[in-house]
Amino acid sequence: MYNIGDKIVYPMHGAGVIESIEEKEILGKRQKYYIMKMPIGDMKVMIPMASIESIGIREVIDHKEAEGVIEIFRSGTTDMCTNWNKRYRENMGKIKSGNIREVAQVVKNLIYRDKEKGLSTGERKMLNSARQILVSELVLAKGMNQNEIEKMIEGLCSGSEI
Repeated sequence: MYNIGDKIVYPMHGAGVIESIEEKEILGKRQKYYIMKMPIGDMKVMIPMASIESIGIREVIDHKEAEGVIEIFRSGTTDMCTNWNKRYRENMGKIKSGNIREVAQVVKNLIYRDKEKGLSTGERKMLNSARQILVSELVLAKGMNQNEIEKMIEGLCSGSEI
């Protein structure tokens, strides 16, 4: 159970802060929802309280864990499958896992792949989605703004760390 003000992660959507808890009737069914405000895009998401475990809702990582995630960008590149379909499925599985380290690995790999060979439309959309998930959590974990986090990731991936 989470409370108003808690920082949580909604896998496949990103991190945010619980702004309120409201009871709503949707499709004839009354239930309570967390109303989560995301730091990116000023978006709000309704999360049914009854299904937080099955969705995979978790707390935002702390500052120390955030540094570990950033280390992923400092280490060398990793091997990626050359088969587009297999690579896409593997990356999608990592994003759906809700594990921020896995999401960071996807972002890093796709950024490097884009620089080397370019990305298909599907992989470009995946990169943008994974980057938003990653950045939203790092914004809350490190207390930095979106622009600062994005510049840091770009700097790490280009070898000119900021």
